[in-house]
Amino acid sequence: MKEISIKTRARFEMIDITAAVRKAAHEAKIESGIGLVYTPHTTAAITINENADPDVPLDILAALERAVPLSSNYRHAEGNSAAHVKSSLVGASEMVIIENGNPVLGTWQSIFFCEFDGPRTRKVIVKFITA
Repeated sequence: MKEISIKTRARFEMIDITAAVRKAAHEAKIESGIGLVYTPHTTAAITINENADPDVPLDILAALERAVPLSSNYRHAEGNSAAHVKSSLVGASEMVIIENGNPVLGTWQSIFFCEFDGPRTRKVIVKFITA
């Protein structure tokens, strides 16, 4: 198991963590298997999507904000209810195939940490299952 520390800089942010996951696989000497990429936070998420165009993560964050606005008639008193809902919608984890020591991703795909209640110091846990 490998823990990756992430410092987010904004309330809403998507950070490409592909290189960190690749580094974790290399350090664990994983040649072939599956990597579970998980964040143990209730106001953050993990997703895989396009990173070739920097507007794609911005569009995803904007669409989530339209679907789950920061201010609404939420009952949770901390002021971060929207972040909890977004985390549940996107999900706390992704599984990625590891082959030849690297995550198997499409040409334009990257693994993202999604911050919905920052800025904060967060963690991502990567657990490898070898084949």
